Amino acid sequence: MSRDLFSRYIWLIDTIKRYGALTREQINQLWIRSSFSNGEPMPRRTFYAYRNAIEELFKVNIECNPSTFEYFIAHDDEHHESVMNWLLNSASIGNLLNDASDIGDKIFLENVPSARQHLSIAVDSLKERRQIKFSYHPYSRINPTPDIVVEPYFLKIFRQRWYLTGRNVKENTIKTYALDRMSEVTLLTTLYEIPDDFNAEAYFHDSYGIVFDEGEVKRVALRTDSRQAKYFRSVPLHHSQQEVIHDSYSIFYFKIKLTPDFVQEILSYGPKVTVLSPPELRAIMVDSLKKTLDTYADTSLFPEP
Repeated sequence: MSRDLFSRYIWLIDTIKRYGALTREQINQLWIRSSFSNGEPMPRRTFYAYRNAIEELFKVNIECNPSTFEYFIAHDDEHHESVMNWLLNSASIGNLLNDASDIGDKIFLENVPSARQHLSIAVDSLKERRQIKFSYHPYSRINPTPDIVVEPYFLKIFRQRWYLTGRNVKENTIKTYALDRMSEVTLLTTLYEIPDDFNAEAYFHDSYGIVFDEGEVKRVALRTDSRQAKYFRSVPLHHSQQEVIHDSYSIFYFKIKLTPDFVQEILSYGPKVTVLSPPELRAIMVDSLKKTLDTYADTSLFPEP
C-alpha cells in the first residue's frame, strides 16, 4: 500500500470522527479543501473503496444513517474506541513523521524497544490462540528462566514497555511478563481458549501500572497544588479519579489498589502531591522517603571527589 493511500484512509476516519456525522456532500467539501484532492471531489466509487479498505485494515465501520444520509463511525464499546484511537494516533504520527524526514534530526521520540522485539509474535499468539514459549530474564535474578509456556490473555503498554499477561501453563497461574525481558520467543502449535469468566478489563480495573494481583482496593485522597491539578485533569492517573476543587489546591480521590507502581508514581511528584488517606499509604510514603534520606545521609556510600 502506498503511503499516500494510507494517509487518505487516515484523513477520512479522522474527518468523520472530528465532525461526528457527515453527508457525502459535506465530506466532499472538506475533501476538496484537503491536500489530497487537487481541488477535485472524491468520486463515489473511490469513497466506497476507501470505506471498505478502512473496515478491513482498521476494523473501523463507517456506517450510514438511512434517515439523514449521514456517515458516522460505529463504536462497539469504550475499549474498542480507545484501541482504535491508539491505532489511528500511531498511524497518523507515522505518516506525519514520514513526511517530515527532512527535519528528522529535530524530532525526538520515546524509545519502546519491546515493540520491535516480540510484539508481533505476541499479537499473533493472541489472534491465533496459540501458546507462546520463551526464556525470561527478570531483573531480580542473575540467570534466566527457560522454556516458559504461556497462554496470553491480553497485552498492555506501560512506561514505554509492552507487557503480556496470561496463564503460565506449568504453574497454572496468571502472570505478567515484560516483552523486553524475553528471549528465544517461539509461537507454538498448541491451541488454547481464554476462560469465559475471564474479563481483562475487570482484571486490571482497580490497578495502576502492570501489578494486578496485589493489594486491596482503597479510597485514596491526594492533595495537589493548583498547577499540578491541571496535569491530573488533562491526563487522569486512573479511571476512578474524581476532583474536589478548593481555592488554592485540589483533592483527587481514587478507588485503587496500593500497588508498587502506584506508590512509585505518587513519589515521583515530590512535594507537589500529598497523600491525605488512607493511613497505610501515608505510612508507605513516609517509610520510603525516610529510606531515601538515610541513603543520602550515609556518607560511606559517596567516594571522596
